[in-house]
Amino acid sequence: MDKVNQLNVKKDMKVSELIGQFDQSGVLGSGRVARASNILCDMINDVGMNVFMSLGGPLIPGGLRNIVTDMIKNKHVNLIISSGANITHDMLEAFGGNHYRDEGRDDEDLNADGIGRIADINVGSDDFTIFEREIIKIFEDISSRKSKISIQELLYEVGLLIDDENSFLATAARMKTPVFAPGLIDSMFGLQLWMFTQDHDFTVDAVADMHYLSDFVFDSERIGGILLGGGLTKHYTLASTLLKGGLDSAIQITLDRPEAGSLSGAPLQEAKSWSKAKCGSTLETVIGDVTIIFPLIYASVLDKI
Repeated sequence: MDKVNQLNVKKDMKVSELIGQFDQSGVLGSGRVARASNILCDMINDVGMNVFMSLGGPLIPGGLRNIVTDMIKNKHVNLIISSGANITHDMLEAFGGNHYRDEGRDDEDLNADGIGRIADINVGSDDFTIFEREIIKIFEDISSRKSKISIQELLYEVGLLIDDENSFLATAARMKTPVFAPGLIDSMFGLQLWMFTQDHDFTVDAVADMHYLSDFVFDSERIGGILLGGGLTKHYTLASTLLKGGLDSAIQITLDRPEAGSLSGAPLQEAKSWSKAKCGSTLETVIGDVTIIFPLIYASVLDKI
């Protein structure tokens, strides 16, 4: 057995050096973070591996927008599976809206001021008004050319019409990185889409995504996963690989716990029993806040690749 080395923190230390210390420190949270960093580094360096990233929870309003965009630009991810909310909030900023930091205000006072709260992050109704106005223009443009479209194709077309280099949706469209959102209707984007279809001949076919996704999976030599948060986006990522025996490598960061039996809190090892991760695959689950842990992991990887 290897002994546990005590951490040594010094001035001007690189993030990669700190994670390297974590790698020698033990099997608690720090050791898991280090192993996740090593796995992500290996996934990015594996030229035969397509890396899927799932975005669950409020990651874009929580500050990870530029990181996701940079990973697409750097070709460190090859496919995105996002919640509808993260797509909505990406577009909200692309259209000139903002997210605000403000703690401690009474929620009824926020409501009176037309402000919605996401933990410590606030979004004003004026920002959503801008979003609603701009998304309708985009729907009108796309529906004038196509009457039926898959979710993935819709997000690609939307991305091409967004003029913002920091938008992950726009960057994905220009980089030909497919974006899927199986729960798109459960978002402000989905609400506006439903309202638009009430008086326009425009149909979004969710089942059609599976043709593209299954081809992408079968054409991949190996598949890696970056699962940020849980829920539908995590399961869609895992299940998409089922017909090919599951993921070859993956990391998961979640605040959910396994005791309740939820998928969000299930350790990645559990996926092996369903053939959603291969037996012999390299997996690591980190329990913690994605907005803290993933930037540290990715920063350390950038030092090593």
